[in-house]
Amino acid sequence: MCLGDDPHCAAFAEHRLRYRRDMEPERRAFLKSGFLASGGAAAMAAGGLSLVSPALAEAGAGAGATKAVHYHLPATAKTVHWGYFSKSLKPQVEIASGDFVTIETLTHHANDDAERMVTGDPGAESVFLWTKEKKGVARRGAGPDDAKLGPGGGLGVHICTGPVAIRGAEPGDVLEVRILDVAPRPSANPKFKGLTFGSNAAAWWGYHYNDMLGGKKREVVTIYEVDASGGRDWAKAVYSFPWPGVTDPNGLDHPTIDYPGIPVDHTKTTRTYDVLKGIRVPIRPHFGTMGLAPAEAERVNSIPPSYTGGNIDNWRIGKGATLYYPVAVPGALFSVGDPHASQGDSELCGTAIECSLTGTFQFILHKKAALAGTSLEALDFPMIETKDDWVLSGFSYPNYLKDLGPDAQNAIFQKSSIDLAMRDAFRKMRQFLMHAKGLTEDEAVSLMSVAVDFGITQVVDGNWGVHAIVKKAIFSERTA
Repeated sequence: MCLGDDPHCAAFAEHRLRYRRDMEPERRAFLKSGFLASGGAAAMAAGGLSLVSPALAEAGAGAGATKAVHYHLPATAKTVHWGYFSKSLKPQVEIASGDFVTIETLTHHANDDAERMVTGDPGAESVFLWTKEKKGVARRGAGPDDAKLGPGGGLGVHICTGPVAIRGAEPGDVLEVRILDVAPRPSANPKFKGLTFGSNAAAWWGYHYNDMLGGKKREVVTIYEVDASGGRDWAKAVYSFPWPGVTDPNGLDHPTIDYPGIPVDHTKTTRTYDVLKGIRVPIRPHFGTMGLAPAEAERVNSIPPSYTGGNIDNWRIGKGATLYYPVAVPGALFSVGDPHASQGDSELCGTAIECSLTGTFQFILHKKAALAGTSLEALDFPMIETKDDWVLSGFSYPNYLKDLGPDAQNAIFQKSSIDLAMRDAFRKMRQFLMHAKGLTEDEAVSLMSVAVDFGITQVVDGNWGVHAIVKKAIFSERTA
């Protein structure tokens, strides 16, 4: 089933053809590294080690009363919300457990090079439209309507497509989200046929910014190129430019990158083409921001991640991965955005290769009544599962909206630390090993030290993240 205007139905038909072409050798090459890194489609196999037992899988499958339906949700000015999650957003589509949705996502950095990432693309052009008279998407962020920079004030930056409502989802349930496919959004400009582009901004919110050699602070944008046809599974830098300071169509100056979607006038930039020569960046296509609406506030800044997911920025959230989220509001209200072609652990300079992608997802609802005695019974945080690993997400504050009180959305940017995130990741892994795997606390602590890998997910999203990875193979001989 196709949603949106008729032209998008044609786009969906094209996507289905592209999906079939994924099986061709040249298409497999493009997604190979991302597919393998996240564990491949076998992550969904019921026969292997999984958080979902056969009984729980059967209960989840039974939640949908009819045959699964496949929907398509395009990215347009009418189907996205920019810079925030909200429990009050009207769903773009309501689905049943077991249904599939192909969702287009746009990077909020596309206007760093509109010629390559916006021009000729009707969906992107509608979202990024900004003249003195009109804005395609007026609200950008969770701030007030009368903010100086415009409604929302840029307090949140990610273009999120959705939300998708899951029929029958209620607080206390768990939503399983399977990422079945991730495909690049090709440039619609005929000059760049067969290519996809992304932007990396080394920005003022980056971890590096106050530690520049010589004390010379600067923001630098690097544009990367990806072969959308699948001829190669790596990206290369095209050119870079220092942020020139931009005056937006409303006449406001932006000496730094302080508002999402600012159109860059490249007649005022100085491009350096001789950058990162001979460097191949492995493709890790994934979604930086993906999750459900939280219950604690009306509008929630999209930047800090929390217990319902959001801007986790873990490159393992790609094709072949499964995410488990605790449901906080009726309908769950799933949204996805912040697409990345690649990112390293830490996202150190502030962004990944921000690159528009299209994902195909399947949604399975696990009702609270069916969770008793299962590995998902005590789940109160977003969890990643791949074919080989379980990945737990620790944050400086597990639920900062609750932990930090009425001023949480401001306070979180002042209070994050790796120490707190590491402590949270440790506690979650201890709980997982004891509850889901039946270990004693002493056994769990020993195993964490000798066989669990802790890594820095990101240090740029306000609520900093540390992930803990445990190999499924460790438990292959355990019967309980």
